[in-house]
Amino acid sequence: MLAGIMLQWYLQISLTISIIAFVVSLLVFFMMGALRNFQSWQWAPWRGWVLMIALVSCGMILAWLKDTRNHRDWLGKQYQPGDLVVVTIDEPLVAKERSYKATASVMYVFKEGKKINASGSIIIYLKKDSLNYTLRAGDRILFNRDLQEIRNAGNPGGFDYKRYALFNGITHQVYLMHKDYHQLPSNYLPWYKSWLLQSRNYALNAVKTHIKGAKEQGLAEAMLIGYKDDLDKSLLQSYTNTGVVHVIAVSGMHLALLYWLLNLLFAPLLRKKKTQWLHAVLVLSLLWFFSFITGGAASIVRAAVMFTFITVGTQINRNASIYNILAASAFCQLCYNPYWLWDVGFQLSYAAVLSIVVFYKPIYNLLFIKNKILDAIWQLAAVSIAAQILTTPIALYYFHQFPVYFLLSNLVVVPVSTIVLVATLVLVLLSPIKIIAAFIGHLLNGLIWWLNTFIERMEDFPLAVWSGINISLSQSLLLFVFIAGMGFWLMSQRKSGFWWAMSSLSVFLLIRATSFYNAGKQQKLIVYNANRYAAMDVINGRNYSYYGDAEALANTSVMNYVLNPSRILHRITAGRDPKWEQPSGNALIFHDQKVIRINQSLQKSVETASLSADLVILSGNPRLYISDLVKMVQPSQIVIDGSVPAWKARYWVRDCDSLQIACHNVATEGAFVMSLY
Repeated sequence: MLAGIMLQWYLQISLTISIIAFVVSLLVFFMMGALRNFQSWQWAPWRGWVLMIALVSCGMILAWLKDTRNHRDWLGKQYQPGDLVVVTIDEPLVAKERSYKATASVMYVFKEGKKINASGSIIIYLKKDSLNYTLRAGDRILFNRDLQEIRNAGNPGGFDYKRYALFNGITHQVYLMHKDYHQLPSNYLPWYKSWLLQSRNYALNAVKTHIKGAKEQGLAEAMLIGYKDDLDKSLLQSYTNTGVVHVIAVSGMHLALLYWLLNLLFAPLLRKKKTQWLHAVLVLSLLWFFSFITGGAASIVRAAVMFTFITVGTQINRNASIYNILAASAFCQLCYNPYWLWDVGFQLSYAAVLSIVVFYKPIYNLLFIKNKILDAIWQLAAVSIAAQILTTPIALYYFHQFPVYFLLSNLVVVPVSTIVLVATLVLVLLSPIKIIAAFIGHLLNGLIWWLNTFIERMEDFPLAVWSGINISLSQSLLLFVFIAGMGFWLMSQRKSGFWWAMSSLSVFLLIRATSFYNAGKQQKLIVYNANRYAAMDVINGRNYSYYGDAEALANTSVMNYVLNPSRILHRITAGRDPKWEQPSGNALIFHDQKVIRINQSLQKSVETASLSADLVILSGNPRLYISDLVKMVQPSQIVIDGSVPAWKARYWVRDCDSLQIACHNVATEGAFVMSLY
């Protein structure tokens, strides 16, 4: 089924072909089972292949149906600029730096007074004022501001946000001020969503009331129900760099702890056969309630599905293999949302569990410790090492770093965070009893402060993070082959596993060496799409020189999502190269190619430059006309960087088109990359 999902996404196969393949393969499968001539063992492999074709086509059908663009009433097929749009706010507003953000479901589109049903989701950005903050989940609004299709920033190595949004059914966005929309009467939030939101708000209010520190409060909220709006960004980065971010992200570890607590609480119901079913109902109900209240992320749903299978299997006396439970839970999740296959949390969650199942016992059996306390510590260490084995290739591919002290940090953080999570649950349950809740909150505040301090200090250890690692998808897969081969060799004593491991490692190192060789020869100029900032890297080999706003370097978002991904992709580090000539503050020459950056009046920008340039970069908000620029500089190419106001960029693009001058606006076309050979 995984193969079918991937085939559908990358090839976009017609639904008709998928349905025909599914129906025909199923008919052949059942006919072969019914006819005596095909019931012998010789035909069993053929029935297996036919069944696999059915599952592949099933995956293709599921992926096609989940793609919102294929729906007949999809917003993109119904909407035209200028149409009125009615949407329902899906979630509480989230405060951003300059706006409020929320997702909304499209209900209707009005064309010339005619109401047309529409489907799909959009992101709404609301101007940050008190009037807009009154909107609540379930409210409906009417507006006619033009929707903008979601697009990527287009920077090298950048995150594919357009695909991420599409996998969540979101394809458009809009920015609204209070005067741009009209709020319709009534609230359309379903009762169960309202109940879940009220439960979440109750838990958040209990934490905010009794835990006073801002960082401590944000961490408790994130650990309890996955609420990250109050989580300190620098603290989150510290947990990431030390390899323990999993304790913040509500995941299978949290659900496993809750499952254990619920089993302990309702254990008396197991003593009588008549009440054993009630035990299963209560445990699973509370387990799924917690999963939904935390947002239903792929990792938490995976754990919930697994524990559901385990509980139901216990009730009917069917103790299935853990591998079958893992496969069945993945199958069920992908039937619900095939695009969870690309979710990093989904991949890491299954990789971690599978890694623990496969490698924990062999690692634990390496040492025999009589002391119970030391043995418990070794068990935790073995789990941490085992989980790291299969998650490392995924983490390196997506996050480009490896936490060197992950074992030490996990040995401390996992038991302490477990105490924090249990205590926070008790705090929420006992919050009506003010004296007890205040006491628990005071203890939690101190414990979380100590935990945060420990993590921040550990981040400052020498070589705490091996960062800047860039591996391709093929290299990540080769690492999995290496791990599988070494595991097969060491655990099964098969030499073939060793040769597979060494072969894959050799190919991995060959690809890496080739990549470093090519990086040493690169010569590029990159003008980034950095919203509101001018940012440019000039690359020569594995060194770069930065030209742009100093404020961009101090902005965490620009560094983490614009500059660093590109620098990791190109394998470059800071360092000026002497081959550059800089005859003036705004002109650069490399191999006889002249680049002029204009961020002030035209006369001041080109006063020391000659009257021709291969590239002109327009930056900031200078007062100039393209016609005057062409007369004075005669550029071959004009680039408008991210610091130029959108209205001025539109005028300059229009003028360039009329004068037949090549123009690249990074805000709409993505980063500009020019070879300097």
